[in-house]
Amino acid sequence: MRQHWTLLLGAGILLLFSISGSPAREKATTRLQSVVNRLGGSDRIYVWVYFTDKGSHETMRQSIPLSIVSERSITRRKKVLPSQDLVDYTDLPVEQSYIDQVAVRVGRVRQRSKWFNGVSVVATRGQLSSLEVLPFVKELDLLARFGKNQTEQEEFNDGAQQLAPRKENGTHALDYGASFAQVNQINVPAVHDLGNHAEGVIVGVFDNGFRLPNHEAFSSMYIIAQYDFVDHKVSVVPNNPSASFGTHGVNTLSTIGGYTPGQLIGPAFAASFILARTENDSSETPIEEDNWVAAIEWADSIGVDITSTSLGYLTYDTPYTSWTWQDMNGNATAITRAADWAVSRGIVVVNSAGNNGDNASHNTLNAPADGDSVLTVGAVDATGLRSSFSSVGPTTCVPSHTKPDVMAQGSSVRVASATNTTGYGSASGTSFSCPLAAGVAALVVHARPNATPIQIMNSMRSTASRAAGPDNQYGWGILDALAAINGIPLSIQLHYFTATVVHDPSGVRLDWGTLSEVNNFGFTVQRRADSTEFADLTQGFLPGHGTTIVPHEYSFTDNSATTGTWFYRIKQIDLDGTVHCSDAGRVDIITSVSARVPADFALDQNYPNPFNASTTLKYRLPTQSYVTLKVFDMLGKEVVTLVDAVEEPGYKSVSFSATVGSTSDGDASRKVGIASGVYYYRITAGDFVQTKRLVLLK
Repeated sequence: MRQHWTLLLGAGILLLFSISGSPAREKATTRLQSVVNRLGGSDRIYVWVYFTDKGSHETMRQSIPLSIVSERSITRRKKVLPSQDLVDYTDLPVEQSYIDQVAVRVGRVRQRSKWFNGVSVVATRGQLSSLEVLPFVKELDLLARFGKNQTEQEEFNDGAQQLAPRKENGTHALDYGASFAQVNQINVPAVHDLGNHAEGVIVGVFDNGFRLPNHEAFSSMYIIAQYDFVDHKVSVVPNNPSASFGTHGVNTLSTIGGYTPGQLIGPAFAASFILARTENDSSETPIEEDNWVAAIEWADSIGVDITSTSLGYLTYDTPYTSWTWQDMNGNATAITRAADWAVSRGIVVVNSAGNNGDNASHNTLNAPADGDSVLTVGAVDATGLRSSFSSVGPTTCVPSHTKPDVMAQGSSVRVASATNTTGYGSASGTSFSCPLAAGVAALVVHARPNATPIQIMNSMRSTASRAAGPDNQYGWGILDALAAINGIPLSIQLHYFTATVVHDPSGVRLDWGTLSEVNNFGFTVQRRADSTEFADLTQGFLPGHGTTIVPHEYSFTDNSATTGTWFYRIKQIDLDGTVHCSDAGRVDIITSVSARVPADFALDQNYPNPFNASTTLKYRLPTQSYVTLKVFDMLGKEVVTLVDAVEEPGYKSVSFSATVGSTSDGDASRKVGIASGVYYYRITAGDFVQTKRLVLLK
């Protein structure tokens, strides 16, 4: 017999009864019940629907394949998770049949979340009752929707192209224009001068859209992925043509990653970017947490290193009054729990503190700024004084946590215009101190790629201006980018390691280079044959350079190698005697022909990058291949062909000189002269094709 269920409201309690009169198990949380009881029959409500299991995907529970997320995501997770836990149950997809059954019972399914194992929906009170009877539905909870606080003090002065005070002559390598004050306050130029511009770091920027992607400040920006989680489309340009839609995103993105010398340079201008539209300007509650949750899961799967979110909201529209300052305890909202989960997967999550000012009796934070693993950023002015609008802590958990964590300039920050492709202006709010701090985090990740998010967060706090006495007004104080990098002990960053048969003198020459070293006493070269153990080579010790962030190169020739197969590795010795060993490299000596054979095709990032004058491009060939290596400009026009030949397997390199205008072999037919800017280089070797970006700064 088919059962019928009826929703009854009485005495302020939401109950479900079967036709037999016995009560059903309550699945709605108390928070949701309190809101539902105030709704009319046709009123719609935004709800999380959590499932009991992963349905057909349960068969993979005991052996979840690593391929369920990207290789880049796996590499990042290795910093914080043991090898057996790199993927887990939360990485399994949500069961589609569950979603389908929910969809026919509600007004609309908004987002799905594999981490929370559920979906967000729009439903009426009656539709919610139909969900509670589904056996696979575990719980229903209220979805947090945040309304804009009209008292926030974000403003934008959008002028025509403004000629700003220039940097001090000869002080720094780059001309920051009017953005110099905001980056210099947090010591970013000192890091840029060392050649660190966050190359290779993936930064996710979540905002209300990015309506002017062709602004000149973004002309060299490398955007690897984008998605609109509000309107469910690839482009992050809002559909609404109104100038206010997507303006905020242009401003914040330019703050962290813009690059127009003489006008604006962001801290992480050479990073790769993921853009997500998570805020809906068309709504009275523009921030809906399910959009952010969907975006962070998407970014994690791609391999994002850092996220920057400038949420400047706290108030709630009726009936969404269930979250107040008292709920800023790090666990009340799904958005905060998702942020902490992201950190546990190796992502540095940076969030604005909010623009709700000070309150002597309690915090004025926004979720997810209350997360204990979230780097929460407050605002100061150009003189270092706290901006009056900057939100304060502490959180309400026990024990409470000091918030914000750090400060950066949030008053009169130089930003790109969202209406004029060559225009610039100023804006104020923690929305702009946040991307500055996220840019510092990107510089730290570049310099310390093995550091965990908590190590990075702790170093950024412990090296800030008020670290000796943190409080809920300034946190640990104003950031210092260079000090934050140096606050994390260096590991030896081995940049390359090659082995080549040589004839003068005869033997095997080993070459390796380091990007940085810490407490490095030196290196010992080790060798083994098949089925034997590694052993130190006689006179195979080379002294190291102690602690340094300057790249160094080393070379050693093994004159005792004979015909056969040999494996080499580098044993690095710390000053305290601790030993670290590199991966092994193989050399086959067959009469006079040698090869160290890579396992896979690969194109490495050029070094240095950005470069001035010349840079080296390296690639790997596991088999003999016809190889082309070409450089293209931003429009796809070929600039130069560096390689066009059949090559033997091995580790290869070619030098590209933009100043001299020739490749390493000196072939005059390949001479080029190129201007500063972003270029792409592409290798084709058989079926293998890969493209990377290089930046020329003259």
